[in-house]
Amino acid sequence: MGKVAFIYPGQGSQKAFMGKDFYEQCDMAKKVYDTANDVLDIDVKELCFTENELLDNTAYTQAALVTTCLAMTNVLLERGIKPDVTAGLSLGEYAAIAAAGGLNFADAIRLVRARGIYMEEAVPGGKGAMAAVLGMEVSKIEEILRDREAVSIANYNCPGQIVITGMKEAVEDAVEALKEVGAKRCVMLNVSGPFHSEFLEEAGQKLGEKLKEVKVTELQIPYVTNVTAEFVTDIGETKGLLVKQVSSPVKWIQSVEKMIEEGVDTFVEIGPGKTLAGFVKKINKNVKVLNVSTVEDIGEVVCYLEKQQ
Repeated sequence: MGKVAFIYPGQGSQKAFMGKDFYEQCDMAKKVYDTANDVLDIDVKELCFTENELLDNTAYTQAALVTTCLAMTNVLLERGIKPDVTAGLSLGEYAAIAAAGGLNFADAIRLVRARGIYMEEAVPGGKGAMAAVLGMEVSKIEEILRDREAVSIANYNCPGQIVITGMKEAVEDAVEALKEVGAKRCVMLNVSGPFHSEFLEEAGQKLGEKLKEVKVTELQIPYVTNVTAEFVTDIGETKGLLVKQVSSPVKWIQSVEKMIEEGVDTFVEIGPGKTLAGFVKKINKNVKVLNVSTVEDIGEVVCYLEKQQ
């Protein structure tokens, strides 16, 4: 058996009642949610375990999702399943760093709570936009955007799905241009801002100030950063990378390819939904992808991995 990667989804994967079964059935998960309620100025359990409008608000989503992902991770670790490397898509990178030993849980959720607020405040509502471009080669999208202002690539999700970001009018104009040259489909995303664009640089700077208050610890295993799609083994690099990450494109395709190149053949997506599983299979159909989004999934993952040893 090759190496195992724990991977964590980003904003957009959140859903009502996420993690509720873990809270009710697993003491290790319950401790994470209870800690979140103690250290934050919001009721994370109420956010996650009920239907409410705040869960989809960036200022609230990020803390709720990272709490849920790390609660699930704690249960896996308790069952003896440990990764060789971690990675996360955008927001998910914070869970990846915590799971790799670089951040304690309380600091991770404090950071993403602040990150969500800074991102929400960065651009006035309605001014920014993002769109998923489907069925077009990356190189063609890059060519079309090269000479355009106020629009750029936000996410390299998987072959055939690239997300663009920027000012609303510029994104809409780019969408029309991409359709004209062969994009199969372009979908405007229901987001509150132009995430992973130059317009989030101020949010990154504010996050940098917040990061000065946080103590990072030596990594127990490497994680892969969105910014460069490279393994990070020196925790001293992490704060600078997290500042850049807010306004840099998410290199998820490149990150998955890097992990496979380094011997990863099993990916365990931890968190609600199966978004990353779909991306990974489109990047490389030969790897094994497992999911943990319910308590029942834990047993299946443990059983599979133990058989491979």
